[in-house]
Amino acid sequence: MRVVAGSLRGRRLQAPEVAATRPTSDRVREAMFNALASLDGVTDAVVLDLFAGSGALGIEALSRGAAHCTFVESARPALTALRANLDGLGLRDRATVAPLDVQRFLASAPAADLVLADPPYSFDRWEGLMGGLDTGLRVTGLLVAESDRPVEPAPGWEVVRAKRYGTTHVTFLRRADRATGR
Repeated sequence: MRVVAGSLRGRRLQAPEVAATRPTSDRVREAMFNALASLDGVTDAVVLDLFAGSGALGIEALSRGAAHCTFVESARPALTALRANLDGLGLRDRATVAPLDVQRFLASAPAADLVLADPPYSFDRWEGLMGGLDTGLRVTGLLVAESDRPVEPAPGWEVVRAKRYGTTHVTFLRRADRATGR
């Protein structure tokens, strides 16, 4: 697995060797971030990478100009790979690692411009996650949800863009009460 574009383009990332972590393919990551660029969603953004795994999504955001990323991950093997990736790429000064369950993290999460959520494909609590973002977090930009099926917007949210890449569905959502961005 490599960083797809930006200042770290081509750099290798470590991935945990456990079946529970499913890395986003380079093809999907590239398409996702190209779409985010067209929506002006990355440059100077404060990012949350929920269910971070190896950190590939948040690292891609940092490589493409995000100001800071908080990586939320609770699995120890993934945390080991994530920290090694941040150290190896020299990103510790632009990153925070929160070794917590996502729902617990959302209870006191900082404000963010972009939220990246790539939970295990069995995840079915999208409405609760969006509700946690509503009450525990000021989302001033986009939530990008990766799943094995389309993600339906919770009340108060709207789909901005949705695309399928093989078995992966990427849904870009925004709070319905927000204007066109930051």
